[in-house]
Amino acid sequence: MRSVHRKIRHWYTRHGRTDLPWRNTADPYTIWLSEVMLQQTQVKTVLERYYFPFLEKFPSIEALGKAPLDAVLKQWEGLGYYTRAKNLHKTAQLLTQEQAPGTAPVLPSAIDALIQLPGIGKNTAHAVAAFAFRQPVPVMEANVRRILCRIYAMEQADEKMLWKIAYEMVDREHPFEYNQAMMDIGATLCTPKTPQCTACPFESICQGKHDPQRYPTKKRRAVPTREQHIMLNLYDNKLALTKREGKFLHGLWGFPATEVPLCAAEYIGEVTHAYTHFKLTCKVYLYDALEKTEDHYFTPQQIRRLAISKVDEKILNLYLDSMK
Repeated sequence: MRSVHRKIRHWYTRHGRTDLPWRNTADPYTIWLSEVMLQQTQVKTVLERYYFPFLEKFPSIEALGKAPLDAVLKQWEGLGYYTRAKNLHKTAQLLTQEQAPGTAPVLPSAIDALIQLPGIGKNTAHAVAAFAFRQPVPVMEANVRRILCRIYAMEQADEKMLWKIAYEMVDREHPFEYNQAMMDIGATLCTPKTPQCTACPFESICQGKHDPQRYPTKKRRAVPTREQHIMLNLYDNKLALTKREGKFLHGLWGFPATEVPLCAAEYIGEVTHAYTHFKLTCKVYLYDALEKTEDHYFTPQQIRRLAISKVDEKILNLYLDSMK
């Protein structure tokens, strides 16, 4: 592997995304933040719209830990998978509470300690250890899994086996460059549909290069559609909102769903939104109430300042369009 490691470092120096801000810092907090944001979200989206504004609002673990959850969710708005933001906030709170007097809260460097924190799984812990603390450990995200499956011609991605292989292959002298290169190679060369095998540093040892799309075999699954009836309760030109308590979109404000729309309610249209595992269709009804029946009412302008989901934003826009 020594020769392959040299090729990888050379490739990373010439072609790697070395200008990414979280690759040019040793601050564990900003590296951790980038890892959490990049889960289920493209680099371009994180870089252009979320990373810098979030750090400007919450520049440290302590600032994040002392902020109200509503403020954190509002800053996260549109990035989706809000459990990420809640766990980020919860971990910052724990670290802030545990800090010694006169010192700033810090992330632990040990992988076992990192995994104990809310929202930090095995891969995120390894990434923080490798990138923030330069530990000789591998990372394991979608691009890396694909590379390893192709190198070893594995049709099915066995997680335990992949981690074993990853530890055997990691460049222990240059773990930062190796792991960053692995992710970049997967994103730019060893792509799912049109891999550029001849330009890949692993070409000499890759067992799956003659039929790369076979490794790993992707399971096709139908995306189910869910349907909801949304009731917009209008009183005194304000709309009722509730704070979500369930696991899905917990902590965000939203328009409540109803099993059966009120007879007096007016149907104003529908909105759709695609999540990772299902597609949601919302049929939206407007009910102009004669008296106040809910706990919380807001003007559309006030709702814009609250932390709401993308689908609730679409519902609000549908309501405003219906009022024109």
